[in-house]
Amino acid sequence: MLIQFTVSNYRSILHPCSLTLKASGIGDEPQDNYVLKNKKIKVLKTAAIYGANSSGKTNIVRALATMSHHVISSVKLNDGEPLDFEPFALLVNNTEPSLFEAVFILGNKTYRYGFELNTSSIISEWLYQSSIGSSRQTPLFIRNEEGIAVNEKKFPEGIDKEGNTNQNRLFISLCAQLGGVISQQIVEWFRTGINTISGNNSQDYLNYTKFMLHKHIDGCNEALHFFQTLHLGFSKLETKEIEFDSTQLPPEIPNELKAQLTKKLQGSKSIELYSQHNIYDNNGKVAKQQSFDVATMESDGTNKLIQLSGPIFDTLACGATLVIDELDSKMHPLISEYIVKLFNSPKTNPKHAQLIFTTHDTHLLTSKLLRRDQIWFTEKNSAEQTDLYNMMDIKLPDGTPPRNDANYEKNYILGRYGAIPFIV
Repeated sequence: MLIQFTVSNYRSILHPCSLTLKASGIGDEPQDNYVLKNKKIKVLKTAAIYGANSSGKTNIVRALATMSHHVISSVKLNDGEPLDFEPFALLVNNTEPSLFEAVFILGNKTYRYGFELNTSSIISEWLYQSSIGSSRQTPLFIRNEEGIAVNEKKFPEGIDKEGNTNQNRLFISLCAQLGGVISQQIVEWFRTGINTISGNNSQDYLNYTKFMLHKHIDGCNEALHFFQTLHLGFSKLETKEIEFDSTQLPPEIPNELKAQLTKKLQGSKSIELYSQHNIYDNNGKVAKQQSFDVATMESDGTNKLIQLSGPIFDTLACGATLVIDELDSKMHPLISEYIVKLFNSPKTNPKHAQLIFTTHDTHLLTSKLLRRDQIWFTEKNSAEQTDLYNMMDIKLPDGTPPRNDANYEKNYILGRYGAIPFIV
């Protein structure tokens, strides 16, 4: 489970911004919205991020994705190859590195891993380990401009590898490549334990959903139940394996390209998805059933729900962390609420999966769905720098935080929590 993520000097974010999923010491309902780990720390299952357009919500999500990208792809870098570096661009002579750090639970330990980088080098890198809920952290390795210091007792997989690390590669990646047990687990967590996706470009995830439904892997039955519960108009979904047929290629494709595609794809198969609908007679009675191609015959909203169902129910099945930018895009507010409840409920989320999402849907701003410590806001200051803050950080005119019996939605629209568009 993710406990905290911190980023600085990345896109619209200059100063450190930290998203924390450690529950505050408040008695807010719903109590189901967090899980008690090791009887010491309460970790939230969901978190919502609100803010005006261009306030930096998406950059928080991108920063998480960028950190994961660096951890996963570092092993593929050649010496001297440039790094993905996008510092805050609206500051004169900004030469500082970008910082990324994640605190997460893996097995029976908590790890704090992070690094700083610029376009050519990893400036610093660190890995700490602790017992779940403990504030006492043991350094496993620390990297800075002077070199890499390895805890030989706690991190023996790093011994004698310090000098083999290229300037532009992460030490954790090298150790994992060479068979390090702890480092492999950490790299794998970034690969499969936390995933970031876009609610605006959800078609990218359709193939996984098709595969899940076709192979009936974990999450399939729950996804089908999800569709039935939402009453999307079709009676069921079915998949078919279709062999490549060159005659189906668009006629406007040049013959040379058509020949290349035919040679490359000959014998390959794809999974197609169909929705089954009732066909009615003039008396309104069901006369027969007919299958329709989902991509062309179903609405954009229905297609989005189907596309996102793969990542959502895979996350619930394996207990991972899913981050969705613009969850509510093309989605009815009640469906967004239902998805959040899937993660908050112990019944539908027995493996303690997490959902972090950005949204403009103020319908979700209610104490019946979210605790105060699950609600976050992004806002830019006068220098166009993103600030990320929690509802519990807000101080009302009397010096107290917002009450848990307040009308969150109304107060947010009225501007009492900030993070709204300033329209003149």
